[in-house]
Amino acid sequence: MSRKFNVLVVDDEAPLRAVLRTSLSARGFTVEEASSAEQALEILPQRVFDIVLLDINMPGMGGLEGCRRIRAVAPQMGIVMVTVRDAESDIVRALTAGADDYITKPFRFGELVARLRAVLRRTDSGNLPAAVRAGNLEIDFERRLLRRAGEVVHLTPTEFDLLALLVKNEGMLVTHSKLLSSVWGPEYREELEYLRSYVRTLRKKIEDDPSRPRFILTEPWLGYRFNNPSGNADIDSEP
Repeated sequence: MSRKFNVLVVDDEAPLRAVLRTSLSARGFTVEEASSAEQALEILPQRVFDIVLLDINMPGMGGLEGCRRIRAVAPQMGIVMVTVRDAESDIVRALTAGADDYITKPFRFGELVARLRAVLRRTDSGNLPAAVRAGNLEIDFERRLLRRAGEVVHLTPTEFDLLALLVKNEGMLVTHSKLLSSVWGPEYREELEYLRSYVRTLRKKIEDDPSRPRFILTEPWLGYRFNNPSGNADIDSEP
């Protein structure tokens, strides 16, 4: 990271907050803690934060309502929700409440840092790079070109728009509805099979083995996530 980012860790478990403070501080983050959503809402107007790590299951107000209120007062700030179980209903509710992404307990610390950095790239990127390299791919946003191992790959305008949206949100979950409404328009929000067919075609053009993709990863029932194989050096570490 080019600068220190301020993180507010909101969790009712004091031992976990302490571990996260120590581990995130060692990675260059500035960390503050809140033991409840209510306390977080008191702290937020007093300091400037780049991102909130918010537990979904807390006594009192709870993470979901806290997320809705935080999003209302800080629309541009990143929010990553922590869920106890990998249940689709929990994740959908978190995203609907305004979360940018989620991570499921127990989690690997390297994975958490990768999720935080992905959200921070979105919230902190005033100027996107003209081109992005990911593995053997080079995506040139200005010229709307894709190269694979140095060779130009022909993409239709819609295929390029879909890939570009995923790449610009590298590491982040992009929901089906967001992809459909952003690339095709709001009237396509429910056309899930339409999106799947484009993803299948795109994978055939960019993946070495489309049946085992390494760039466009599926989040079952939720959406897709673009993985940059060149950028996951610290995924295996734990708290």
